[in-house]
Amino acid sequence: MKYYLIAGEASGDLHASRLMQSLQREDPEAEFRFYGGDLMAKVGGTRVKHYSELAYMGFIPVLMHLPTILKNMRNAKRDISEWKPDVVILVDYPGFNLDIAKYVHAKRICPVYYYIAPKIWAWKEYRIKRIKRDVDELFSILPFEVEFFEQKHQYPIHYVGNPTREEVDEFLRSKEQERVGGKEVIALLAGSRRQEINDNLPAMIEATRSYADQYDVVLAGAPAIPDEYYQPFVEGTHVRVVHDQTYKLLSEATAALVTSGTATLETCCFGVPQVVSYRLPMAWAYGLLRKLLLKVKYVSLVNLIAGREIVPELVADTFSVEALKRELARVMSGGEGREPMLRGYDEVRQRLGSQCAPDEAASLMIKQLKKQII
Repeated sequence: MKYYLIAGEASGDLHASRLMQSLQREDPEAEFRFYGGDLMAKVGGTRVKHYSELAYMGFIPVLMHLPTILKNMRNAKRDISEWKPDVVILVDYPGFNLDIAKYVHAKRICPVYYYIAPKIWAWKEYRIKRIKRDVDELFSILPFEVEFFEQKHQYPIHYVGNPTREEVDEFLRSKEQERVGGKEVIALLAGSRRQEINDNLPAMIEATRSYADQYDVVLAGAPAIPDEYYQPFVEGTHVRVVHDQTYKLLSEATAALVTSGTATLETCCFGVPQVVSYRLPMAWAYGLLRKLLLKVKYVSLVNLIAGREIVPELVADTFSVEALKRELARVMSGGEGREPMLRGYDEVRQRLGSQCAPDEAASLMIKQLKKQII
């Protein structure tokens, strides 16, 4: 069968690549065409465009790049129409992907499957109407989403397990011995997009300055961000950058400062105490909007899965260098927040379950497609 996938960022590239591998095992004749990254390209098929050309976030960056975004959407729609896949598989990235889903559904090209559900439980809950209308099957990787979609919105979904836990466990089983750092390590995970890095990295560097003599402070370079982008931030500081070694870095880290996102859950699965931080321009305005618009109490996946605060969240109006310093000290070795956090991590891992998410999703997808062909 022919599979068309669209992933718009680094985490989506990782999860989509593993789904592609699972689909290949289930369907040896699988053909892939995709918008994605280097990991998807390694699996095989034809990459139409790299996700780095899609990944814009925030009102101003999106507005500035609107002609490019609209051009990418038009190109994707045309390419799908011409290639005529058996299914379109969308991976997270809802701003772009829901528009693609609408087009594919309206043109009746093929079924639309969504792997890694849009996080409409956090905000933009009105998108449920578009999902119900345009998405044939939705595959969730977060256990609390089942209640949200099925009980609140009467939209049946498939919970397939969480790929992050399985990916981390697989890495730990095959872990290389050479260390990323010479001393004990503090890891910095400042996001996968330029805007996130620009907003968060300077404060992370400043917050770890007092640890420079005792610890090796290492920044995980994002896959689509070139080394030269990081140089103005780290030049003349105590921080060094490593690329394509995020899991290796986390496997050695004593603690981490992490920009909210999938990285918070990865850090949890490695058992690394963390401080979640997300600085935004006009933070005071966001603080007000968060109270009015955000539908959940937390922004980190760790806290959302647990249903309570396990990791501290410094977001928008609560974000500051001093707050980062204070919370980091609490989770370092000997800090009063370290052991309670590690116990909370055990709870989160248990809730994620032990299913292999890409294998489970691939099996369900192919079963559904075969039913439709028959």
